[in-house]
Amino acid sequence: MRRVRVLINPNSGIGRSAGALHGVFQQHWDVPGIDLTYQISRSVEDGQEKTRRAMRDGADTILVVGGDGMVNSVGRELVGSDVALGVIPAGSGNGFARHFNIPLHLPSAARALAGAAVERIDVGTADGRPFFVTCSMAWDADVAKHFDRSPVRGILPYVMAAAYGLIEYQPQPLDASIDGRAFRRIGDPLVFTVANLTQYGGGAKIAPSARPDDGFLELVVMHRQDAPRLLAGLPRLFDGTIDQLPEVETHRFRELRVKRDKPSAIQIDGEPIAAGTDVRIGVRPSALRVLVPRRTA
Repeated sequence: MRRVRVLINPNSGIGRSAGALHGVFQQHWDVPGIDLTYQISRSVEDGQEKTRRAMRDGADTILVVGGDGMVNSVGRELVGSDVALGVIPAGSGNGFARHFNIPLHLPSAARALAGAAVERIDVGTADGRPFFVTCSMAWDADVAKHFDRSPVRGILPYVMAAAYGLIEYQPQPLDASIDGRAFRRIGDPLVFTVANLTQYGGGAKIAPSARPDDGFLELVVMHRQDAPRLLAGLPRLFDGTIDQLPEVETHRFRELRVKRDKPSAIQIDGEPIAAGTDVRIGVRPSALRVLVPRRTA
């Protein structure tokens, strides 16, 4: 008997899909051979405690109905375990779901995951804290901070947060060491993103070559001095060719150490997180089991 626990973020964009979503769960998940239960995640801590309780109860699958932030908070409880994570996207960016071609229509996502394969993916860590999509620590992290303050969610508020953040952003020099090589000074970083999956969310593919199961992370660096040319090439962020611009640096790595003069927030899977002056990024290969829709011919 499979035991599946559904965790729902009541503050996510479920809206009018809630009734249809419940019907799809009843049709495709509440079937013979599956013990299906539902719970509400009322906070990060509540969702994590309910995840741990589900694991103690013998759940083999946790289905998260929420955005990348909830995927991260629940998923990091599952890292290193045999419990699989399924994602029903109900957030603003949905970078995790978009990477794995999980439908953004909630009932379609629940239906697709009912017949999904279970795959193992790598997990990034920032000072030991897991991330699944991206981790950023320049202007791109500042965007997450401004967006977090916005009472309105969605892509347009994210663009507005990006514009506002660019106006007031003051670059801080970074010293970066990749896989033990000598530190290199990056004096004016505009974008300094580590990607485990291809995109931030909202269709913006910051690391088109990133792979979730190759044992590597991908570092994407852009400099503030190149901002005019980068803005002109912004459409490439959405067609998967941003890494073809000469102003964009990419590096595949297993270990990254970053030193900076002042502590400031970093972005982990869309959420701003406090961090110190010395940040260590690493990868845990094949550390998380996830449900991935089967590819159709």
